Amino acid sequence: MTRKLVVLAALLSVAAVSLSADVFRFAYIKGEKFRILSQVHESVYVNGTFSHDVDILNKIGISVTDTRGDAGYHVADFEASDRSYGSHSAYEWSDSYASEYWRDGRGAFTIDPKYFMPVVRNVPFFPEGDIAIGGTWMAKGTESHDFRASLGIQDPLQFPISVNYTYLDNESRNGVACAVFAIDYEVFHTVTSRQGMTRVSPTRVTGESHQKCWWDLAARRPVSYEESFDFLFSFTTGTGIEFKGDSTSELVLSPPLDRSKVADDIKQQLQSQGLPDVSVQSTEQGVKITLQNVNFPPDSDQLLPAEQDKLRRIADILRKYPDRDVAVEGFTASAPGYTEDDYRSLSEQRAKAAADFLLSTGALTASHLTARGMGATSPIGDNSTEEGRRQNRRVEITILEN
Repeated sequence: MTRKLVVLAALLSVAAVSLSADVFRFAYIKGEKFRILSQVHESVYVNGTFSHDVDILNKIGISVTDTRGDAGYHVADFEASDRSYGSHSAYEWSDSYASEYWRDGRGAFTIDPKYFMPVVRNVPFFPEGDIAIGGTWMAKGTESHDFRASLGIQDPLQFPISVNYTYLDNESRNGVACAVFAIDYEVFHTVTSRQGMTRVSPTRVTGESHQKCWWDLAARRPVSYEESFDFLFSFTTGTGIEFKGDSTSELVLSPPLDRSKVADDIKQQLQSQGLPDVSVQSTEQGVKITLQNVNFPPDSDQLLPAEQDKLRRIADILRKYPDRDVAVEGFTASAPGYTEDDYRSLSEQRAKAAADFLLSTGALTASHLTARGMGATSPIGDNSTEEGRRQNRRVEITILEN
C-alpha cells in the first residue's frame, strides 16, 4: 500500500487564463492533451517503526474531450510504477487507473465517486476576486485513496481537506515566468464505518501536505509543483501506517508521434541489420517493436548473449526518440505444470531484465522506461505447437504516443 500522490493531475489537467493581472481562472479547449510526470520518494512506517523506502513514478495522460460553459470534460489515464529507493534499475508497473470528470473555471471537480484518481481534487481552487501578491485564501478540497489491494475495501476512501493558499511571488522557473502559490493543508479526519468496509478498516487519518505550485504566466497554466507530505492512517486493529516523503511533478509537452513514419523508419533499420524474429507495427499506443522467440535459460531471467545483442541494436534505434516514453512488456508461452502466477512472475522478471539492459546502454533514462510482465495472456501463436510457443515467448517494446 502506498500513497501514490498524483497531485499535478489536479494542478496541470488544464490550461488556465488570467482574466486580469491577478485574477486566475481555468479555461478549457476541446481536444487539448497534457502529459504529467510525477516522481515520489516515500518512506513507510508501521507503528512508528521504519518499514521501507520506495520510489514511485506516476505518468498521467489527460485529454479535454468536451467543454460546457466554463467547464471542461477530462478523460485521464494514470499509470503508477515503482522501484526500491536508491535503485538505478527500471521502474516496474504496479497499477493503472482510468478517470473522467468535469472541472469548472475556478477549479471545482464534478466526478463520479467510483473513481480513485486523482488523489487530490478541487486543488487549486481560486477565489472570485483579484489575488494580489501576498494575498491568501482558503477553500475546501478532497483526497481519495485506494485500499482495495491491501484491505479489500472496494470503494475509494475519501475525506475532506481545508486548503490554505498564498500567492507568494512571481519568479522564473526553468526560464519561464511564473506566479508561485503555496498550498498547505492539515488533516484530522475520523472515518465513519460504511457498507463495503472490511473487518480491518481505517478509523482515522491525520497528516499534512505542503506544496509549491508554479503557474506559467505566458502559457497560463501550472507547469510544476513540489510537495512534502506526512500522513498517518490508523486502523481498527490498532495498527498505524505512516507515509512520509516528498514529490515533484512537471508538465511535459511532446509533439504528436508520426507513427506511420516512425514505424517505416524502424522497419528499414531492422531490415538493414538483418535482425530475425522482429516485427514493427503502429498501434493506438504508439509504435510497437515485437521481439519474438526471446530465449532465457529455463526458469531464469538472465539474458542470453544473443538476446543482449538484439536489445543493444534496439537501444540504438530508441536513441533517436529521447523524449518519448517506452514501455517494455514481457510475455511467456504456456506449458503444463505452470500456474498463471508462475507465468506472471516469470514474465515480470524477464520484462525487467530487458528494460534494465536497455537502461544500461544509456539510450533511455529511468523516468522514460517502465517494465510490465503480462504472463501468458494475449498469445499470438498456438501454444500446442513449437512454432506458436516461439511466437508467444516475446518482448514488446512500445515507443509511446505520450
